[in-house]
Amino acid sequence: MSDATTETPLAPATAPDPMEAPGYRWGILGAGGIARKLTDAVQQFTQSEVVAVASASSLANAQAFAEEKGIPTAYGSYAELVADPNVDIVYVATPHSNHHEPALLAINAGKHLLVEKPFTQNVAQAQQVIDAARERGVFMMEAMWAPHLPHMYAVRDLIARGEIGDVVAVQADHGQLLTHVERLVKPELAGGALLDLGVYPVSFAHHMLGAPQAITARGRLTDLGVDAQVAAIFEYDGAVATVNTTLEARTANTAQIAGTEGMIRLDGTFYSPTTFTLDRNDGTVIEFDGQVDNGFQFEVAEVARCIAAGRTESELHSLDTTLDIMRSLDEIRAQIGLVYPNER
Repeated sequence: MSDATTETPLAPATAPDPMEAPGYRWGILGAGGIARKLTDAVQQFTQSEVVAVASASSLANAQAFAEEKGIPTAYGSYAELVADPNVDIVYVATPHSNHHEPALLAINAGKHLLVEKPFTQNVAQAQQVIDAARERGVFMMEAMWAPHLPHMYAVRDLIARGEIGDVVAVQADHGQLLTHVERLVKPELAGGALLDLGVYPVSFAHHMLGAPQAITARGRLTDLGVDAQVAAIFEYDGAVATVNTTLEARTANTAQIAGTEGMIRLDGTFYSPTTFTLDRNDGTVIEFDGQVDNGFQFEVAEVARCIAAGRTESELHSLDTTLDIMRSLDEIRAQIGLVYPNER
């Protein structure tokens, strides 16, 4: 709920209760940390269940994951899991350098799916996967959890109500000290800050202002050839967004949306369950606390609601939005000279 220092006509909207969404049976491709977080969200905070997990590296990894999380079935290949008739929805939790092939495997098996962010390595892969899903008629969404969280429902509602007037400036940053994480420093795994960390501020800018008309980007590559730091300016008709990311230092991880009538300041970490403050030019202040446990349950619930309604994509984070974001990431990479080995 919100606490208003100065009363406003209406409290901001918040997200639907994930426990009220229909229940489905999930299968997980990949047995890493992100898979654990989504599994916990499904099992603890929704009506759905995880019925299978697969690890392409070894059956033992999948079995250990299944035993840890109480999942009934473990597979040593992705093909086995997507062929399982008990699986309704597949979550692609593999490294982002290999999202498109497991996604295509699930689509060809007729499964609905949630694909971890960034959706793919580049827009060409994204277009291939999206075309396949649309042709097959299955539901698919990028697992960009931020748009589904309570504080983002409230932010969108306040902006739509005109509480900050016309949006003219957006700022967002995401920096973590992750130089010790092996996959993030390897070009062959599409490492670097931009795709893993920078996708959050880039996505935020897209959700606030849409696809930019022009992008100006600067960055620095490591000796191994991945991006260590990136900053970009997105230009719009009457508005500008600035985004930056780094894997060499922890930053504030905050975001701001400035309008002609006020400003919204999202506290760190802005893309996860958090708090924000709205300061209007007339002196009105709204503080919103959107902190919840886990947070992945909100995107899980969105998938369930969409499938139950017969939709093949989410209005909150559409496939066209995913394509626009991938185009922006590709443009930034082109400007800073970031090319992965399998793209040469």
